[in-house]
Amino acid sequence: MTIASLIASPSELTDAASNKTAIVLMTRIRLARNLATQPFPGWAKPAQRSRIAEICTAAVAAAAPLKRSLNVAVDQLGELEKQILVERHLISRELSGSKQGSSVIISKDQTVSVMVNEEDHLRIQVLRAGFQLKKTWNVINELDTALEASLDYAFSPTLGYLTACPTNLGTGMRASAMMHLPALVISSQMEKVVRAVNQLGMVVRGLFGEGSDASGSIFQISNQTTLGESEEEILKRLTSVLQSIIEHELNAREKLLEADAGKLFDKIGRAYGIMQNSHLLNSSEAMNLLSLIRLGIDLGVFPDANRSTIDRLFIEAQPGHLQHAQKGEFDPAQRDLLRAAHLRSEFANFVRPDFSLINSNGKN
Repeated sequence: MTIASLIASPSELTDAASNKTAIVLMTRIRLARNLATQPFPGWAKPAQRSRIAEICTAAVAAAAPLKRSLNVAVDQLGELEKQILVERHLISRELSGSKQGSSVIISKDQTVSVMVNEEDHLRIQVLRAGFQLKKTWNVINELDTALEASLDYAFSPTLGYLTACPTNLGTGMRASAMMHLPALVISSQMEKVVRAVNQLGMVVRGLFGEGSDASGSIFQISNQTTLGESEEEILKRLTSVLQSIIEHELNAREKLLEADAGKLFDKIGRAYGIMQNSHLLNSSEAMNLLSLIRLGIDLGVFPDANRSTIDRLFIEAQPGHLQHAQKGEFDPAQRDLLRAAHLRSEFANFVRPDFSLINSNGKN
C-alpha cells in the first residue's frame, strides 16, 4: 500500500454514512504506550529513536488489523501528504513535525493508525463513524493486548502505564466523540456546556484537537482523567456526558424552531445560496456554511441521503485536500477561489431546500 493509494481512498470520517448519527460524527479512542527499557522520544538520541521505531513498527505491522497497512516514516512524507493525514485525523500535528525516527502505520480502511515516536513511543488509535464507543474500545483493546504480548510496556503497579506526560498516566486512554453542535452555538450555549463538561472531568476541543478552532460547530469531547479509573469506568462516564450533550443539542434545536423557525431556515437557505453562487470562500466560512446545510438535513429541509456528501465536503474543503485535488500548492487567496469553485460544482445539482415545515405563522 502506498501513500498515494491511501489518499485516493475515502476516510472513516467521510465513509460508512449509515453508521452516523445526526450529532455524533465520529468516535475515537487513543492509547499512549511506551517501551520499558527505552528513553521517552523527547529524551532519546537519534540512534535510540531509530531502534525504538524499528522495534515498534515490526510489532505493529505484524498485528492482524495492520498486516496490509501503510507503513511510512514521517520524514519520507511531503508537507502536503502530512497535512492530508492530519485533516483525516490519522496523525497528529505534533507527529507531522517530528524528527528522525518517527513513523505511522495506517490500516487500509483508515480505521486504525499507530504513531511511533510522537510524544510517546506508541500512540495507538481507532476511529469509527458515529457513536460507537463500545465497538471502538473492543477493537483497540484487542490490538493493544496483541502488542503487549510482543512488546515490554513501561508499567507501574501503582501508576499504571507510564507516559511522557503525567496527564496520561494510568490507562493512557483518551476516548472522544466528534460532535456537530450547531444549535448550541447559534443559541450561545456552548460556553455553558463547556464549563459543565469540564466540571465532570471531561474536556472540549476543536475539530483538530487541542488549540484548534471549532470550525463548522464541530467539537471533540474527551475524558481528561486517565489515572484512578478503569477504562470501562471512563467510557461509562464519557457515554453519560455525551448522551447529555446530545439531549441539550436536540433541545436547543427545538427551542430555535419554536422561537423563530423562519430565522433558522433563513440561515440554512442563505448557506445554500452562498454555496451555489460564491466565488471566494475561506476554510472557516466553508465549514460554517456546510454546518448549516448539515443542520438542514437533520431538520428535514434536505434529504437524509445528502448527509454523506456534506461530511465528505467537510474534509475536501480543508487546505490539504483541496490542493491535492487540484494537483498543486496554492496561496490562501488561490485556495479560497478553488474552494468556492469546488463547492459551486457540488451544489449545482444539490437538491433544493424544502421549507414546508414552516406553516403560515412561521412556526414549525
